[in-house]
Amino acid sequence: MNDLLERLSDVLESRKEADPGSSYVAGLYSKGLDAILKKIGEEATETVMAAKDGVPEKIVHEVADLWFHTLVLLAQQGLGPGDVLAELDRRFGLSGLEEKAGRKS
Repeated sequence: MNDLLERLSDVLESRKEADPGSSYVAGLYSKGLDAILKKIGEEATETVMAAKDGVPEKIVHEVADLWFHTLVLLAQQGLGPGDVLAELDRRFGLSGLEEKAGRKS
């Protein structure tokens, strides 16, 4: 599964140099951070709506869209799925309350 995230990350990196007219992701990159963030907001809202509908296929579809667009954001910011997985690994075994209390304000 992690391999899939890395393969997606590689494709997203390659789109940074692509012609904006040749790729959806290249087009998002060319529009800048605000366009990417707007898309993440839209996908998050659609995920919430799908969950409220309770249709498993819709939930999976919208979460996939949300994850994809967050991967675009990570790549745009010079980060990747490995950074997020490392953070999740760091948190593994901590209670949510412990983790939250340990954050810097």
